[in-house]
Amino acid sequence: MKTWLIGAAMLAAAASSADAQTTTLKYAFVNPMSSHFGVAATAFKESVEKDSGGRLKVEIFPGGALGGEREIIESVQLGTIDMAMTSTSVVGNFVPDVLVFDIPFLFRDTAHARAVVDGPVGQDILKKFEAQNLIGLGYGENGFRHLTNNKRAVNQPADMSGMSIRTMENPIHIQAFSQLGARPTPIAWPELYAALQQGVVDGEENPLSNIITAKFFQVQKYLALTGHVYAPTAILMSPATWNKLSDEDKAIVKAGIAKAIAAQRAEVEKLEATGVETLRKAGMEVNEVDKSQFSALLAPAYADFGKRFGQQTLDAIRDTQ
Repeated sequence: MKTWLIGAAMLAAAASSADAQTTTLKYAFVNPMSSHFGVAATAFKESVEKDSGGRLKVEIFPGGALGGEREIIESVQLGTIDMAMTSTSVVGNFVPDVLVFDIPFLFRDTAHARAVVDGPVGQDILKKFEAQNLIGLGYGENGFRHLTNNKRAVNQPADMSGMSIRTMENPIHIQAFSQLGARPTPIAWPELYAALQQGVVDGEENPLSNIITAKFFQVQKYLALTGHVYAPTAILMSPATWNKLSDEDKAIVKAGIAKAIAAQRAEVEKLEATGVETLRKAGMEVNEVDKSQFSALLAPAYADFGKRFGQQTLDAIRDTQ
């Protein structure tokens, strides 16, 4: 009887230990923890840890601690990083269809862009991530991209002539900036501040949210409000991790993703509302531009984009209300 009781106690202890077993999700991104990426990660962490009763834990790795965006995405594919939030512009090197969002001057405004990425076009593209060993869980937001530089104010496309502009490793951006007369130069995000500071490139292009949180105003003088590209973020998970989760935990993760997206978009809205004044106070010279002058020069590129992504897809995006 004594032996039986000891055995039963051991089995009960083992069962209790199994019940208490936790799964830790490594969540990485290249932006600072103080950024809108950090806001999203915090919202996700708080949501899943609470809803799972602590069974799911989230360990956050901000600031490029686990590499640049390409390296992070490759690590998600390999399963050495469980989750990541990255710009869709870099994801496009793995899932080319997502680059349709990078076509300049495609979206009317933020409401239009969100309706597209959250609607049939965006969700159909998310399904294509799995073929590249990635699970696409949703789209967050960086905001509309603008141009900064240290050479001169950009009021019209001719002002960009010969200017070296850091872009992401993104064929759509590279083609567009080449068409506008600039010299696009891909540089990884963790190296960008130093490249601007040292004059490796004249300028860069990013949403106000990134320009502010990365403190580019310290190393850039001019800001042109070109609003040339809407910049979503993508929330990715490794299939190896996703497939290990129970249906209950998958539902908890999805609920956490929804909260992360809402939190990130709200933070971007806040940064957009005050961003221009913040950057002016920080010493940047800010100017509006006539966007039609820029889009007119991109006519040859638009023809290529229609062939690349399908004119039907571009029309569906433009027709989205």
